[in-house]
Amino acid sequence: MPQVGFALPVLPGRTGLDRDALASCWRGDRRAAYEDARRRAGITREAVWIQATATSTLAVVHLEADDLDAAFGVLGGSPAPFDQWFRDLVQAVHGVSLADVTLPELVLDYDSEA
Repeated sequence: MPQVGFALPVLPGRTGLDRDALASCWRGDRRAAYEDARRRAGITREAVWIQATATSTLAVVHLEADDLDAAFGVLGGSPAPFDQWFRDLVQAVHGVSLADVTLPELVLDYDSEA
């Protein structure tokens, strides 16, 4: 299964907003819409961690999908209300447009079972 990991900066003062919004997707009132959005995008696994550093806070994201390019196409361009809300959230929390995200370059991939 293709997978990708990347980190996004969390803008100052926006960590609580990020936590609350993602909690609503994971276990809250947006869960059904979130799960539907991920199915439509072909995303089979998603995990997000908040990582504080000495100089900033990052959201560390892991995604798995059969077609990562197609998944990001849906995330960045779907007209569905939840997808638009999520894009607005990412812009407000991270200062990043999902329509402009490019996949990071894989430079090391160790797997003891491969």
